[in-house]
Amino acid sequence: MAAALQLVRARRSVLVIDAGQRRNRFAAHSHGFLSQDGSSPDEIVRTAREQLIAYPDLTWVDGRATSAAGEIERFSVTTETGGNYRARRLILATGVVDTLPDVPGLQELWGRNVFHCPYCHGFETNKGQLGVLAVSAMSMHQALMIPDWGRTTFFTNSKFEPDAEQLAALSARDVSVERATVERVSGKGETISVHLEDGRTVELAGLFTMPRTDTASPIAEQLGCAFEDGPLGAFIRVDAMKATSVPGVYAAGDNATMAGSVTFAVADGARAGTSAHQSIIPGLAALHPKPGNHH
Repeated sequence: MAAALQLVRARRSVLVIDAGQRRNRFAAHSHGFLSQDGSSPDEIVRTAREQLIAYPDLTWVDGRATSAAGEIERFSVTTETGGNYRARRLILATGVVDTLPDVPGLQELWGRNVFHCPYCHGFETNKGQLGVLAVSAMSMHQALMIPDWGRTTFFTNSKFEPDAEQLAALSARDVSVERATVERVSGKGETISVHLEDGRTVELAGLFTMPRTDTASPIAEQLGCAFEDGPLGAFIRVDAMKATSVPGVYAAGDNATMAGSVTFAVADGARAGTSAHQSIIPGLAALHPKPGNHH
């Protein structure tokens, strides 16, 4: 929607195809987005959509785009209901799907007591006891960050064993290391209980973990866009102008970054929209770097 806003304000004809299934739909409130701090994800989307569809050059289609083909100036997009649309440029803002560690209870508490981003949810834990559930060595990053929001326990869960240097760093941050396997988690109200294999239960105000992420649509692969491997999963490679490796195709949001947020997604969308617009203008397009020549 941020990309579309730039384009309709440039008086270009824009089609938005929206499946309405947003990554943050599990959270009751969105935080860290200036002017919208504490608003619900649904409220943010509703306001944005109302403002966007007020522009006469905007067409909104509720549905899921399932395939795309073609080349610059001659793209075609097909939806799950059989609709077919043509476009000069494509902006992929399909988001990602989170796959949580295989621990019973995590999915049910995702966005309520189980989180991935402390900047989005850490403040609301009110300096309570917090936990980090390890998925790999990358979990050290979280374990060293989270103590700024509350006293932290690092559940290694047989996924990672800190070395001596890492243990010293954790100790310096007053992080407790718990090596017992996590059997399941359960939640009641604002509290999450971590049930360990030895029968103990650890009560927390919040549990942080790193889900694996996958792009939520096959369209980028269908078009031949290049991908990069990130710490959480592969994402679409883009340059500073949000152009992919395929001429005429841009990508914005969580599907084109190693770690995202609402604020980052909106900023990326605005950049992708202005870039796509400028690429259409004769003469101006020649000043832009050619897709495929970036890292």
